[in-house]
Amino acid sequence: MHRKIAVTSALPYANGPIHIGHLVEYLQTDIWVRYHKLMGNECLYFCADDSHGTPIMISARSKGISPEEMIDGVHKEHLRDFEGFYIEFDNYYSTHSEENRWLSEDIFTKLDKRGSIVQKKIEQAYCPKCEMFLPDRFIRGGCPRCGAEDQYGDSCDICGGTYQPTDLKNPRCSTCSATPVRKESVHYFFRLEDYEEQLKELIAGGYTQKSTSNKLDEWFSAGLRDWDISRDGPYFGFKIPGEDDKYFYVWLDAPIGYMASMKNYCDSRGLDFERMWNSGEYELYHFIGKDIMYFHALFFPAMLMGAGYRPADKLFVHGFLTVNGQKMSKSKGTFIKAGTYLEHLDPEYLRYYYASKLSGGTEDIDLSVEDFVNKVNSDLVGKFANLASRSGPMLFGKLGGVVGEMDEDGAELVSKLRKVKDDIIADYEELNFASAVRRIVSCADEANRYVEQKQPWATIKSDEELTRKTLTAVLNAVKVLTVYLKPILPRFAEKIERFLDVDGLGFGDVGSDLEPGHKINKFERLIGRVEESQVEKMIEESKENAAGAKEEIKEDEKAAMEPIAEECTIDDFAKVDLRIARVESAESVEGADKLLRLRLDLGGVEKNVFAGIAKAYKPEELVGKMVVCVANLKPRKMKFGVSEGMILAAGPGGSDIFMVGADEGAKPGERVG
Repeated sequence: MHRKIAVTSALPYANGPIHIGHLVEYLQTDIWVRYHKLMGNECLYFCADDSHGTPIMISARSKGISPEEMIDGVHKEHLRDFEGFYIEFDNYYSTHSEENRWLSEDIFTKLDKRGSIVQKKIEQAYCPKCEMFLPDRFIRGGCPRCGAEDQYGDSCDICGGTYQPTDLKNPRCSTCSATPVRKESVHYFFRLEDYEEQLKELIAGGYTQKSTSNKLDEWFSAGLRDWDISRDGPYFGFKIPGEDDKYFYVWLDAPIGYMASMKNYCDSRGLDFERMWNSGEYELYHFIGKDIMYFHALFFPAMLMGAGYRPADKLFVHGFLTVNGQKMSKSKGTFIKAGTYLEHLDPEYLRYYYASKLSGGTEDIDLSVEDFVNKVNSDLVGKFANLASRSGPMLFGKLGGVVGEMDEDGAELVSKLRKVKDDIIADYEELNFASAVRRIVSCADEANRYVEQKQPWATIKSDEELTRKTLTAVLNAVKVLTVYLKPILPRFAEKIERFLDVDGLGFGDVGSDLEPGHKINKFERLIGRVEESQVEKMIEESKENAAGAKEEIKEDEKAAMEPIAEECTIDDFAKVDLRIARVESAESVEGADKLLRLRLDLGGVEKNVFAGIAKAYKPEELVGKMVVCVANLKPRKMKFGVSEGMILAAGPGGSDIFMVGADEGAKPGERVG
């Protein structure tokens, strides 16, 4: 029985471009939606620009245009970038729409009638020069906790403290630098605590991942507070019904934008929005980042329940993106816009790389430039594209492009590849794309080994029909792998479908062979290698201040016998995240007789680690072993590559080094201690 599913991603703010950090979420969602469509399910993907708020109003004013003109231009840019990465929305809309106005007013009115809306007099920062109340992010000053200068009005980047804007030392308006004054205003509040029990039931029923539920428990323990849902004018947004100069806070109408996008889609096609959102006929899922969890796990579902609308079936929360182990940085060129990326690199490189890292949890993922280049060239070019390019052109050019029967070994190969179908489907369903990629790579390795054993380039000279059998098996393997990869690499898959001369493949086609006598088309180039110089050029273009930004590269060979470092506290030690890891591969490092390069699996998260244990262990002895890894160690750039962690080992050195192992039954990714 086919499923009906509606999916949303968090709305990108219409005050700036899409960057590679944003793309983690949209690519994750797009891959999941494509997987469902390839399963034969009806899966609709809705999103929109988040188009309201003070920042947009001020940005438009500084450009000398209206907010409407600005958000219209950004909307076009966002769509262009999403299309460039093959992200396919069924409807991409804007929160500045009549559908969103109607729904926001409807929800507010229903909550008000239930007694869930109250009014309170509050004191706020007001800029007499700009003649407006200032949002937290438009006030700068000294942190009231640590004294750090030039901090935002709600939190300090230096000490991490949070506070009220009125607590700032020497506050100033970030727009005009005038000193704000305190001014009273009456605001509307949503009584979130009225829905505490309903929210707890929702979360207990599996609304979020376990790690997210734990964080929500902390917020419940601290007590749910009333939520300010209004803003004073001037403000770019929707006016509150019955008010002349008060507006809905952007965070009220932004998530309602999911509903507005769906309603716009339904209204334009004669479909019933109420039925799609509220009846339960469609499964409903939200994809978001962990930074906006509070709004989506508490405020939005509470508003929906209070107004008689259905909350989503599940909230999928993902982590942040780091580049080379650090936050994205404009000065280092790692704050890369989607448009800049597309000028230099194939979008499917990034689709594949993110998929290879995403495991369905809230852990951050890291884009290591060296790993990115190696993985693309090794997997996409060296394994997937190479398999097709070794078989397709030979069959087309020397054997008339006609498919034949498979020999016994070939049939066994294809059968083996088909057996992992259910596991790959489960991985996609659970958002464990990293596991799916590992399985698909393993399948490609099997197929490439078959080619090496059969050597069709040699047999073609003496036995054409034997070669045809070999190539037929390889092309059937390519067909299976194409289905498995298609959610991640849609254009790559389309090229293979064209040269195989098959209609759009789905998971239902995994079990069928290319019929004997079927004729393929001329092979077309699938994908090219990525060069480090291309990535470096992209990074250089992304730098805002290249002259002032120098990357600190530590020496690779530092003596271990240095004086004891300064003392650390128990709090420092508590930051160390020890995890069980399985050694997936191990190899010697050319030019370093003490090092082994280990590829570790931490439960769907992979890390490349260099370990100084080559005198004590042979690489082949380590594969499959369970070890203890420091999972949150800052990546270190070495001349041999980037080391992303550390395994625990002890001993005087040389051959007397002993790794710390794990108990029998331990699973990769489990925390130690």
